[in-house]
Amino acid sequence: MDYKAVYQSWLENPYFDDRTKEELRAIAEDENEIKERFYRDLEFGTAGLRGIIGAGTNRMNIYVIRKTTQGLANYIISVHGQAQGAAIAYDSRRMSPEFAREAALCLAANGIKAYIFESLRPTPELSFAVRKLGCIAGINITASHNPPEYNGYKVYWEDGAQITPPHDIGIMDQVKLVTDYKDVKTMSREEAVAENLYQVIGSDIDDSYIGELKSRVLHMDAIEKVAKDLKIVYSPLHGTGNIPARRVLKELGFCQVYVVKEQELPDGEFPTVSYPNPEADEAFDLGLKLAKEIEADLVLATDPDADRLGVRVRDKDGNYHTLTGNMSGCLLADYEIGQRKELYGLPDDGALIKTIVTSNMADAIAKYYGVELIEVLTGFKYIGQQILGFEQSKKGSYLFGFEESYGCLIGTYARDKDAIVATMALCEAAAYYKSQGMTLWDAMIMLYEKYGYYKDDIQSITLTGIEGLAKIQEIMDTLRREPVKKIGDYRVVLSRDYKEDKIIETETGAVKPTGLPKSNVLYYDLEDDAWICVRPSGTEPKVKFYYGIKGSSMADADAKSAALGKEVVDMIHKML
Repeated sequence: MDYKAVYQSWLENPYFDDRTKEELRAIAEDENEIKERFYRDLEFGTAGLRGIIGAGTNRMNIYVIRKTTQGLANYIISVHGQAQGAAIAYDSRRMSPEFAREAALCLAANGIKAYIFESLRPTPELSFAVRKLGCIAGINITASHNPPEYNGYKVYWEDGAQITPPHDIGIMDQVKLVTDYKDVKTMSREEAVAENLYQVIGSDIDDSYIGELKSRVLHMDAIEKVAKDLKIVYSPLHGTGNIPARRVLKELGFCQVYVVKEQELPDGEFPTVSYPNPEADEAFDLGLKLAKEIEADLVLATDPDADRLGVRVRDKDGNYHTLTGNMSGCLLADYEIGQRKELYGLPDDGALIKTIVTSNMADAIAKYYGVELIEVLTGFKYIGQQILGFEQSKKGSYLFGFEESYGCLIGTYARDKDAIVATMALCEAAAYYKSQGMTLWDAMIMLYEKYGYYKDDIQSITLTGIEGLAKIQEIMDTLRREPVKKIGDYRVVLSRDYKEDKIIETETGAVKPTGLPKSNVLYYDLEDDAWICVRPSGTEPKVKFYYGIKGSSMADADAKSAALGKEVVDMIHKML
């Protein structure tokens, strides 16, 4: 059926409720809106769903949630995993509790026990709960840092990581096979509870999760020495981080934690920001205002599902500096690996894991400590996949993993990035360096002096709707059809095409495989340790252009980054 016929079927089918039909009747004269809502099914990608909340096949609503969950249930049954059950969490977004409940009741109707959190919880705690409860899968209802009109549905497998091959393909195939909403099973909550297929979880998982985080502390001595003097401003950005972040800091002895009151309580409208992203400067406006009033040492903000952490740190002159995801990730990598080596020594098979768009400073850190540097595709699930591989092969010891998009994981209790443990670890590092007479900014400068002045940045373009998807693909096709040999003053040394699984040496034309799964990503290794990577976003209608350089000083790095950034912008404009 074409989109108009599908639209009409939703209006006529008694399966859909009156509220849904009323919403659809209101757009009867808006041809473009009908097309956007019904020209396709909301795509279940390699991590799940993400889309605008509303009625329609290309929107997030209870019917799409049920249909998707039926496909997941069919896959779980096909691999004989139904006896293990599935854990479900959700964040503060609009419709998150309702979507979580619908998913739970669909699983229950298929004979799969649903363990559903009593209230909103962070993404990393869902990852932890899957492993703690021995579940076959997990579902998290969240759209992370997207604007308020979005929600999402992430699927995890029994190792606690978001789904990777073969399970992602298997689940996607099963979801596609569910074509009739009437084939979707559900039941009442009362029936599910009576049949022991619906269990509410909460404090027991919370306590175990916080215990795991606290066990990762390396320098309790430093915390005990200076915690009473360390001032921390924290914002959960209206999301899930408020209770767990404050709890772990309080239990460790940090007594001067000041929460941004305007952003403290859960609110799916995110009224203080245009979108709740700790990468954005506006997310820190209120936190910095409070920090300057009390002269806080650091300012922290977690996104709504608390897997990303944004950071601002104060120097000795009272100025606040932004730590990008690359900067905070490298700071924590050096602290965690360096202090672990100092206190306990490092395993012979230790590994630092980063994604392909993460700073090359990580490579320098790994080389300095003599540990393996493993590079994976963008997405923390691939870091989780490496941890699982270590466990299965009995080879490899996970030391630290992070990605440029403000996410890291310390320990293997979970398999997704964790802003709660990152909050704890940065406060610990701040205490440690304060006990040495240093600020976190001093520590960052020390890293630059030690490893080189690496600077990384990103440019992106947003292309929405049907035409936007086509334009994104056209950009990638153009870059493949017309190989890039030089970008600004930098010669391209190697071109990596992860979709075609080949690395091409520019000078000789020699070709070798990438060694990573296929993905629609292009990467250019440039002269002088510089690089550019182009990839469509997996969660937003964007094409992202990542780039990095290495300078001889802060000023040199700034100048080189600005120059390369201008070349990237010019490249984008030529393709539009």
